[in-house]
Parts: sequence; C-alpha cells; structure tokens
Amino acid sequence: MRYDKFILGLCCLLLMISCRSINEQTTTTKTGDSSQFVMLTDAVPDAILEIRYFGTYNFVGKRIDGYEQPTALLTRQAADSLRAVSDDVMRLGYRLKIYDAYRPQKAVDHFVRWATAVEDTLMKRYFYPNLDKSVLFEQDYIAEKSGHTRGSTVDLTLFDMATEKELDMGGTFDWFGHESHPDFGGNPETGVYMPNDSITAEQFAHRMILRNAMLRHGFKALDSEWWHFTLKNEPYPDTYFTFPVRKL
Repeated sequence: MRYDKFILGLCCLLLMISCRSINEQTTTTKTGDSSQFVMLTDAVPDAILEIRYFGTYNFVGKRIDGYEQPTALLTRQAADSLRAVSDDVMRLGYRLKIYDAYRPQKAVDHFVRWATAVEDTLMKRYFYPNLDKSVLFEQDYIAEKSGHTRGSTVDLTLFDMATEKELDMGGTFDWFGHESHPDFGGNPETGVYMPNDSITAEQFAHRMILRNAMLRHGFKALDSEWWHFTLKNEPYPDTYFTFPVRKL
C-alpha cells in the first residue's frame, strides 16, 4: 500500500514538473526576428540619442554586448506612442532624449555576468557609491530578464530647448539608489512635492512633466526608476528578442 502511494506521488510530481516545463515554453519565446521593429528616430525625428550602453559611460564601464551601433529601436506600437509624447512635450519647449530602448538578451546576460564579478567596481563612484555591489541582485537593480528585451520599453529624459541642456531631474540615469524612485521627494500620483534635502521642488516637477506625458500616451511607469517606461499594451509581452542593436 505504501509502495502504491509512493508511485502515485512520484507520478504526480513528474506530471507537475512536465506541466511547468511546457507552460514556461509556451509563455516565454526567444526570437531574432526584428521585422516588427522600427528605428526610433524614424518615428520620432526630434528625439536626441545618447545610447549609454554603446559607449563606456555606464555602470559597467564598457560597451555592452549586443550594441553594435549607437541607435535605438522600438516596436512599431511603442514608437508610435512615443511620437505622441514627443509632440506633447515639444509644445512645452522640450525634446525627448533617449538613453536606451530595445535591449537584446545578450546585453542583459552581460549585466548579469558583470554583477556576479563583485570585484569589478570600476564605475561604482558614478552609479552606486552608496551600495555594495553584492546587493544588486537582491535589490532588483540587476535581473536575468528585462522588459527592454520585449521591445516596448524606453529609458529617457527631457532636453530643454531654451537652455540647450538636459532638464534637471535631481538625479542621473542608471543611479542605483532610492533617489531614482519616482516617489522620492513627492507623490507621483498627485504631483505633490515633499520637502527634503536631496531633491528640490523644481526637480520633482521636472520628473512629473516627463511622467505625465508618458502616462497620457499609453505608457506605464516603473516604481524604482523615474526614467523607465513601458507601453501598457505592449505587443510582445511574452517574447524576448535577441537581435543586436543596429540600424534596420
């Protein structure tokens, strides 16, 4: 009797593992097909590109794998929505400045390798001076999967056409710390500033200009990065793309 129960339990366990494996295969797809992507600057000609991962001024300190040219790609749907954002902020005297858009899985894998090499702290003073590198995984600064790889996420800021400078957001792109959170210094839902010693009311208001424009045109925000937005109705929510970043 005990043997029969053991066999039954073993069969159930194997069935659960099999179902889980099948489910993971059907819900997550990798592909190198770029046919549904566009050049971001073709869709948003007024955008300024500063593709940080093509250069060396980033938290790794090297060009990131998969970035073959300093360009930005997005799915057609995300690019169309970003064009509406651009038209919106242009009326206020700003242009969009893009740090990153589509990110190939190869680049995410590079980040993971870098994060596990805890002795490599070349760019620590610029991007994570207050953190020990060993906590980057547990605090979700680095992960094995990224929404960017699905093609409808963009990292950006605003460029002030009057001053010909980036708008002061009270913090830099890819800063690992709570200062990067949208709710740092205020309530992003109401736009109400909360006085503190790290971010001014003007800087918080600048973040809200960007956030509100993105939300108005179909993007959703991330609760840990003021610069990061994903199209709500992204066309490929379960697909991770692998083609490199280069001109299409």
